[in-house]
Amino acid sequence: MTMGKIVLGNRLKIGEVAANSGISVKTIRYYEDIGLLAPTVERSDTGYRMFQLQVLKRLEFIKRAQSLGLRLQEIQRLLAVHDHGELPCPEVKQQLQAKTQAIATQIEALENLQAQLQKLLSSWEEQPPSERVAQTICPNICRS
Repeated sequence: MTMGKIVLGNRLKIGEVAANSGISVKTIRYYEDIGLLAPTVERSDTGYRMFQLQVLKRLEFIKRAQSLGLRLQEIQRLLAVHDHGELPCPEVKQQLQAKTQAIATQIEALENLQAQLQKLLSSWEEQPPSERVAQTICPNICRS
């Protein structure tokens, strides 16, 4: 993540945060609204969002955690651990292990589905018997 122009007082405006992080202004506003950026953002006297430089590292963590399959709610819990001064690595590891198991379960389900589809396609009838056509919408997938 490269750092562009920094405003006085080591605060960034939302557009600068977006430019430096590669995350849209709209998404940054959403992250602030749901509390993901809480300790790194303040409001100026005129109501503008002013971000501490640490917001860039926080956004980098959020993006990476999302790319690993973590949901924003899960990420929020991990950030809360960090915000209490603790290293969230044990919790991150636990979340990633759970994701790995969920992926394994999904792969197994997809392999089962693939086998069912292959079996169905291997016995596909382009012109099913008329008595089966009369009984269902598609006799090839609705076999009695």
